[in-house]
Amino acid sequence: METGTIFLYLFCGLLPLAVVAYFLATKKTFSVRFEGENFHSTPGSYGWYAIVCTLSPALLASFVAAVLQLAGVVRVPGTALVATVIALAAGGLYIGVLTVRPSLRARAIVEQFIVKLLFAASMVSILTTIGIVISVIFEAMRFFEVVSLWDFVTGTTWNPDEAVPGAATSGVFGSIPLFAGTFMITGIAMVVAIPIGLFSAICMAEYASPTFRKIAKPTLEILAGIPTVVYGFFAAITVSPLVVQAAEFFGLQADFTNALSPGLVMGVMIIPLVSSLSDDVITSVPNALREGALAMGAYRSETIKTVVLPAALPGIVSAFLLAVSRAVGETMIVVMAAGLRANLTWNPLEGMTTVTVRIVDALTGDQAFDSPETLSAFGLGLVLLVVTLVLNVISLVVIRRFRQQYE
Repeated sequence: METGTIFLYLFCGLLPLAVVAYFLATKKTFSVRFEGENFHSTPGSYGWYAIVCTLSPALLASFVAAVLQLAGVVRVPGTALVATVIALAAGGLYIGVLTVRPSLRARAIVEQFIVKLLFAASMVSILTTIGIVISVIFEAMRFFEVVSLWDFVTGTTWNPDEAVPGAATSGVFGSIPLFAGTFMITGIAMVVAIPIGLFSAICMAEYASPTFRKIAKPTLEILAGIPTVVYGFFAAITVSPLVVQAAEFFGLQADFTNALSPGLVMGVMIIPLVSSLSDDVITSVPNALREGALAMGAYRSETIKTVVLPAALPGIVSAFLLAVSRAVGETMIVVMAAGLRANLTWNPLEGMTTVTVRIVDALTGDQAFDSPETLSAFGLGLVLLVVTLVLNVISLVVIRRFRQQYE
């Protein structure tokens, strides 16, 4: 039986049984047999209790069957699975309705089930993160069996085209130019996004009238909905020629594929992220703090600088870190405006590339998957993962250092 048919049978079988369980359980609380007795929970709680009893064994059996089939241990026939699941649901319905009685603490049982469900959801995200890290590490280990880790981390030349299968790869996979380009373009983007985003957040949270805020904030957040490929067109067609013309005006020479253009456009793209998050954090600062500072004779600007911003600093730092992560992971704008050349330079008017661009380039080529050029993507991903982890640790230290509790 096809997977779509199985899900259809499960949906058409389990949902009606759950509805019947809720109806029978709530109806039983109004039964003449229990007339005059006080139930511990509300009728709705008993209905949800019956739903939990109905769906829990059925969904658990479906999950176990899916895991066994994906692991290749056993292939469960579709008809048998559907019949088993519906039978378990029917049995759970019978037990759930049968056990409804005044002394049953249905609300506590349902709340405990919800807590366990939320815990399972959190474990899914944690296990997914662990799985991503493990998959990157194992593939990166295959790459570092061919390429020296020291040469990879300290090398200044990135030219995988010169790598010959089975031959020495020393000096070919140097990642410093890629990370230099990543940090260069990210730094330019942050120089644009952080001041403008933070100042706009302060303006809308502290100075703007409700009418202006109602219009300005949605207008600013429109920038976040523009596709990155459109930003790439804008950087390549409009900003890059302007950068070249401005450089010529000052007697400098700039490439049409330079690092400055994607950095500027990426900064514009990140402004709504910094502004929206910072605005929410600043707005959440208690008004009692502002009123206390104003009552002591402080100007509004002094209140913002000495009271509001320190109180909102942990959230603002989190917004900055999120913006950095967004900039580091951007690919399309860099490809279209900065090119693919791994260039180690301090000049933002020359072409550079980033780690994510080279990862995409390595995984979309026609070379074999076990070739050093393809495996280099996992080596870059592992180092980028470590760099991101270091940034997160730094941000946590800063947040804990300046975090304060306001009541």
